[in-house]
Amino acid sequence: MELSRARTALALVCVGLTLTGFSSESRFDQRPVWLGEVRVTAYRGDDDLLTAGLGTSGLAAATPPAIADPLAPTPAELRRLAIYTNYRALIDTSSAGGYGRFYGPNIDIDGGDTLGEGMIPGTEFLAFVRNLRGVRNVTVMVQLPDSFDTGHPCIVAAPSSGSRGVYGAIGTTGEWALKHGCAVAYTDKGTGAGAHELETDTVTLIDGTLAGAGEAGREAYFAAPLTDAERADYLAQHPDRYAMKHAHSGDNPERIWGQATIDAIEFAFHVLNRQFGDARHNGKFERLFHPDNTLVIAASVSNGGGAVLAAAEQARRGLIDAVVAVEPQINLRDHPQLEVYRGDRRIERPGRPLYDYITYANLLQGCAAIAPSNADSPFLFVVSPVLAANRCSALATAGLIDGADTVSQAEDAKARLVDYGWEPDSELLHASHFGLSVSSAVAVTYANAYGRADVRDNLCGFSMGTTDGAGLPAPPAASPMPTVWSLNNGVPPSTGINLIAENALNGPIREIFAVSPSTGLADYNYDGAQCLRRLRHDPAIADGIRAASVRGDLRGLPTLIVHGRSDALVPVNHTSRAYLAANSRIEREHSRLSYIEVTNGQHFDAFLGFAGFDTHYIPLHVYAGRALDMMWSHLTAGTPLPPSQVVRTIARGGVPGAAPPITDEHLPPILATPDASDLINAARGTVVVPD
Repeated sequence: MELSRARTALALVCVGLTLTGFSSESRFDQRPVWLGEVRVTAYRGDDDLLTAGLGTSGLAAATPPAIADPLAPTPAELRRLAIYTNYRALIDTSSAGGYGRFYGPNIDIDGGDTLGEGMIPGTEFLAFVRNLRGVRNVTVMVQLPDSFDTGHPCIVAAPSSGSRGVYGAIGTTGEWALKHGCAVAYTDKGTGAGAHELETDTVTLIDGTLAGAGEAGREAYFAAPLTDAERADYLAQHPDRYAMKHAHSGDNPERIWGQATIDAIEFAFHVLNRQFGDARHNGKFERLFHPDNTLVIAASVSNGGGAVLAAAEQARRGLIDAVVAVEPQINLRDHPQLEVYRGDRRIERPGRPLYDYITYANLLQGCAAIAPSNADSPFLFVVSPVLAANRCSALATAGLIDGADTVSQAEDAKARLVDYGWEPDSELLHASHFGLSVSSAVAVTYANAYGRADVRDNLCGFSMGTTDGAGLPAPPAASPMPTVWSLNNGVPPSTGINLIAENALNGPIREIFAVSPSTGLADYNYDGAQCLRRLRHDPAIADGIRAASVRGDLRGLPTLIVHGRSDALVPVNHTSRAYLAANSRIEREHSRLSYIEVTNGQHFDAFLGFAGFDTHYIPLHVYAGRALDMMWSHLTAGTPLPPSQVVRTIARGGVPGAAPPITDEHLPPILATPDASDLINAARGTVVVPD
């Protein structure tokens, strides 16, 4: 490749894009000093980068890929299972929901069903960042497709969603990037499915295989920092327990999510230069690719969306060219002057941090779920009416809700969640988020992470371990460890590792069965939820939140944020709307941020194949892809980005569990010139979103 030709080509296509004078310190590629051993594996023939050889049909199959020896999976088997699991965790793989028709490996970049099984050959580069500002063994990975065009080089950064491992963005950003021939820079952000089985002192390695903690040493994906004596003392009182990386590393990894994304991009540049640069006699490689001649987009979903926004704020100028963040979980530094309106309704204190709103949800959602007006909630069956009524009683006794009976208490709890920042559009989701322990899992994990707690602290009386059918701590019939790296989502409950209420009157016991000492009731562990809520005032927690917070200053980068109005996990008033307000106050007329709010969009597209979700909600993933397409067109053809707007989708309706197939009619486009009634206005710290 001629470097001058690449520069000229990029200059011609990047109409309207300012690449702000990044210059390298050296004409040679420098191996990053923070980089561990790099594992390089080619995937061609019956294996590939996107689907691990499963193809479009294999990813949609209800049966996971087989493992020959369940006690000793090979790295290839673990990778295949991880890709299958993470793809399906973010995407609805039902045809009626749009898979194979609107999106999926078989759909090309123009929306046509032309790619068959959609397998994409290429090479994968996997390594640890050894120490990222005190966070140990952050995983980075680059997927380099064979279709990478050295004449039009591009990198797409794809930090994982949630607390997932390094393949956590494979089905979202990864698929889009690979189809466009871009190198994909992944990172697990220092979270990931790092479990330490304390009973056997077993940990995972970077490829998911197992080793003893002592044997693994610094190669452990995660190991609780305990001596053998300390581990034995803890297990004597708390057998069959696990430490999890996000919760128990003591690193508060969220504080480096932006930098982890930046390091993944730098790793991608290193890979490209080593792959395509000419080796010189001094053993160095010519630095052919750098930010001045390579298009870089940072894009991801949920926690990954928060990571790309943080990266945009922190990266040196010129490293990142554009950002696409979908339903981003982002903590804003305190901005008491921000104002957010939906129509004429003023939102009370927008931009609350995650720990504030998730601990409030964990207290009230269980009661709100059984409000008669929420009777149409999907997954309502996962909430026990008796235990939820006891939670309502505990809240009423504490003066946190009003009402003389369970019905009035539940309706009041629902109304208070709206007053605290949830949109009315998200009310039907309280049952699933509470009943599936989503809210409690997030609250416990982040309490530990922000406070940098030790696994032995059992913060607020919570530990993590395997349980029997009655909810009592017990050794598992089969250890989850052989496949924990592939199957675990990073927070319990997952792969049989559950939250255990240590202080329950009938405990220790799985938290959903706990009887609270303060109430004498089986009330979904009200005491544990109340303790987590009170910790928001703890100085250590507050310091952890501040360390993970951002300002809203994108420094003029073209940015698209896409969020579903119905999101009940990451409410728009505390995240995307508030971020837009902060950005409008800081950047004012220099801002290039557009915010797309999608009605009937919620946080978990993977739920859309289930009854009730199918009838009420649309795949936000479609709009994530459209936003990436618009950003690509903006960067390569100079097409203006759309203004901030509400996109009004149409729910599929029909019978829960048998909703009609989704069509274009349900998924109207993001418009270059939307109706005035759909425009979102942002100026000097105030955002007005139309009803």
